[in-house]
Amino acid sequence: MANQLEQFATECNQILKKDPGPSGREKICRALEKLLGDGDFVEAHLGDGTGTRDVLYEDPDLGFCILAHSYEGASQSAPHDHGPAWAIYGQASGVTEMTEWEVVQPASEEKPGKVKRAKTYALRPGTACLYNEGQLHSPRREDSTKLIRIEGQNMDGVKRLRYEAVD
Repeated sequence: MANQLEQFATECNQILKKDPGPSGREKICRALEKLLGDGDFVEAHLGDGTGTRDVLYEDPDLGFCILAHSYEGASQSAPHDHGPAWAIYGQASGVTEMTEWEVVQPASEEKPGKVKRAKTYALRPGTACLYNEGQLHSPRREDSTKLIRIEGQNMDGVKRLRYEAVD
């Protein structure tokens, strides 16, 4: 299974070298959806013992990361972006309700920004969705979920601005 992960990481690297923008990232979404359909891959990388944030691969040239996430029970995140990076969420099991947000008032380091709901949809097993730099979103789960996420850079320790929803 490590071979499949290595092949996928190499494919992502090649795609991003040719097209580092949104259309290249969309190609990675489609490739990830195919990979999520492989039960052996999912079991190998999202099986028992998977944590809430396991880095499976970090590209030494481009800096993107492939992560495994296993979440137990219901949860809801505040609206957020990935700072200077993009992210792809690939649903492996369970359902994540994803909400995208529109900025009403920009955030600063001193004060959270204000956002309003733009749209909400479900990520179901086998689907992947791209969030480009600055694109605000928030996941909500009613039950346990597992997913593969790809970050444009490792977000460990990256400070991000805060946002609050307004009606």
